Amino acid sequence: MKAKVCILTSVHLPFDTRIFHKEAKSLSKAGYNVALVAQHGKDEIVDGIRIIPLPKPKNRLERMTKTVWLAYQKALKIDADIYHFHDPELIPIGLLLKRHGKRVIYDVHEDYPEAIPSKHYLSLWVRKLIAWVFEKFERFAANSLSGIIPATPTIAKRFESINKSTVIIQNFPILSEFHTGKTVPWRKRSNAVVYVGGIVVMRGAKEMVEAIRLTSKKTNVRLILAGNFYPRSLRKEIESMEGWKQTEYLGYLSYEKVASLLGRVKIGLVLIHPEPRYQVSYPVKLFEYMSAGIPVIASDFPL
Repeated sequence: MKAKVCILTSVHLPFDTRIFHKEAKSLSKAGYNVALVAQHGKDEIVDGIRIIPLPKPKNRLERMTKTVWLAYQKALKIDADIYHFHDPELIPIGLLLKRHGKRVIYDVHEDYPEAIPSKHYLSLWVRKLIAWVFEKFERFAANSLSGIIPATPTIAKRFESINKSTVIIQNFPILSEFHTGKTVPWRKRSNAVVYVGGIVVMRGAKEMVEAIRLTSKKTNVRLILAGNFYPRSLRKEIESMEGWKQTEYLGYLSYEKVASLLGRVKIGLVLIHPEPRYQVSYPVKLFEYMSAGIPVIASDFPL
């Protein structure tokens, strides 16, 4: 019988690039029986992977309590050989699954103790306290879990001395996914620059819209944004900017539609702010743009 792997996320969409297209599909191709528990509208099988739905929570508190507990209950029913979770709020259920004798892997997307201080909806002292407490708890959990999969070498350094089964899997693109051959010849492309990903202040959302306002005074250039706004209220603020008149918003796009989009624009943008966590990580979009063969305008960080 095939070994059964259950992937868990309470935060990310089921077709997240790292979770679904890179890890889940790779495991399936390698012969594993893969189930993915995530926020979704229905129970279905996509590319050989069973999507087990979680209802969309009303707010962050409900997600971190009710959604997490529901994810744990569904995980137990699956009775997998290996559990692979992707969000720090799932650490407690990862430890519970370990107590059930399961092999449990923690996939660490970010340096969370570094990321928490940038959560500006919390007061500064609360951020510092949460970051300190979380770092201690994460280290304790990492020592108990079966393995750690960090997304960058910098994150890996925090875990290698705690858990010997620490293996780095970086977010480099799968080349064939973006170099599809369905590209428009360069001279026939529209004068458009693109940003694909989470539309967030710290990832240059305001700077991109302001830049297109300044650029459009001299040349007919459009900005194309594809992704979700975080927080949602940011959209209204961005739409009030003058540069929004030269901006086309496409919403969240599937993996295939992103590849198609990159085949008909001229430049990709990666204008992230100098947050400590961003300065020590490779931005996924940089490599996706490069894989699609388009030039990139990026923040001037060493990496």
